[in-house]
Amino acid sequence: MRLALGISYNGHGYLGWQSQPNGQTIQDKLEAALQAFATTPLHTLCAGRTDTGVHGLMQVVHLDTDIEREPFSWVRGTNRFLPPDIAVQWAQPVPDTFHARASALARRYTYILLESAVRPSLEQGKVGWVFRPLELQAMQSASRHLLGEHDFSSFRASGCQALSPVKTLYHIDISKRGPYWRFDFEGSAFLHHMIRNIMGCLVSIGQGLHPADWMAEVLAARNRDAAAPTFSADGLYFAGPVYAPEWGLPTETPAFQWLP
Repeated sequence: MRLALGISYNGHGYLGWQSQPNGQTIQDKLEAALQAFATTPLHTLCAGRTDTGVHGLMQVVHLDTDIEREPFSWVRGTNRFLPPDIAVQWAQPVPDTFHARASALARRYTYILLESAVRPSLEQGKVGWVFRPLELQAMQSASRHLLGEHDFSSFRASGCQALSPVKTLYHIDISKRGPYWRFDFEGSAFLHHMIRNIMGCLVSIGQGLHPADWMAEVLAARNRDAAAPTFSADGLYFAGPVYAPEWGLPTETPAFQWLP
């Protein structure tokens, strides 16, 4: 049986998603909990790997198992063995043709940014921070240069393992509620540090350090040195993959309603 799980997590205390020898990753904690519940090793494959400190609103994984349990048992049983900042939100049997990564039509990320003269305290680790005011129209104009299919080499980390830097961005939405800015991204796939590097450029433009058209120059350069420094991971959330409706999988978790 193939099983899909939706996972939410606070990534602040972890070294990203992918398993590492020290065991301090989301995948390591999840697979240890699954093994404790199922009393047999289970391997998961995720929709999109997240970096150190990045949070997950709805990571989706699939696993194959001969164990037959009700979906709610997989949720409650696995959560019993997970640390409090990681939780399985839902479980659902899927056809063997479903693949958490390959079946995804798109992926979504959200960045939450606090604009304040004072650094975050209650939100520490959960939001990025700027103390200079940002200009919405400039950032919106800059973001439009990124829509569509492009070579995003200027926003690619040096250690990125993607086979191609060519990706497609479908949507970028920027909004503000009180002192909190929200940046929503949806694309075919994302390069290593791509969102954080885009955020560095958007913030620079929003603060008036560069004009909006500078974003087009950075994109055309296809050179990481042309872009702004990588922005903090603190406010970055993997909002999860987008699947075709016929799979019948949830599209969000309660954590979506928690963000500003």
